[in-house]
Amino acid sequence: MKAIGFYKYGDATKLTMIELPTPTPGPNQVLVKEKATSINPIDWKLRAGYLSKRFDWPFPIVVGWDVAGTIEAVGSQVTEWHVGDEVLARPATTPRGTYAEYTLVDENLLAKKPTNVSFEQAAAVPLAGLTAWQALFDYGHLKADQNVLIQAGAGGVGTFAIQFAKHVGAKIWTTASKSHAPLLTGLGADHVLDYHDPTQFEQLPKMDLIFDTLGGQNQLRAFNWLKAGGTQVSIVGQTANSKAIADQKGQHLVSIG
Repeated sequence: MKAIGFYKYGDATKLTMIELPTPTPGPNQVLVKEKATSINPIDWKLRAGYLSKRFDWPFPIVVGWDVAGTIEAVGSQVTEWHVGDEVLARPATTPRGTYAEYTLVDENLLAKKPTNVSFEQAAAVPLAGLTAWQALFDYGHLKADQNVLIQAGAGGVGTFAIQFAKHVGAKIWTTASKSHAPLLTGLGADHVLDYHDPTQFEQLPKMDLIFDTLGGQNQLRAFNWLKAGGTQVSIVGQTANSKAIADQKGQHLVSIG
């Protein structure tokens, strides 16, 4: 099968078309014939070598962790999925990602593709959607009527987070450029703060939960808007001194990046 991979860490010029054997599904896997994939920050970070210590893989490496397509073959113990099923998934993180004609997916990671959603739309959902869901609910324990601040609401993860938070009845603040305000209020945000205007942050009530997608000084400053006992969940790692600040203020910092 054809795939796009790289034999050396570096910029996008290191990506090249390569030939690899079409994989065979294990007992609890399916082989997906891909219709669409997507690009996420983890793709370029891994390609650039920033994650080489975390993922010590031999070359060539194929990145990509979103897929939408049809099932081409099923493993010997798979009973719930069948050849021809239209699916989407965030496959396990391996050196054989979804920039390829075919990819293996563990059966428990599959979801049925809705008929009213295109393959291209479906491929944009899994990684960003799961990231938002896990941050808000698995780690942030967001509930109805709680105040949540979603940083960078107009990003891929942010747009999912706003809709999920709206679904459970939370009160939603988000940061974005002024031009994105109509989009984000349409998705469910109650208040859109223009991050170019620091005075807008003076109106913030104390937050129960802050979802950090930015890191750096934004992460540190956000503790000022978090109530005692509140939680900041970050998907970009801990900034220096952030844990100490949280402890001093009686707050919680959870890093899932």
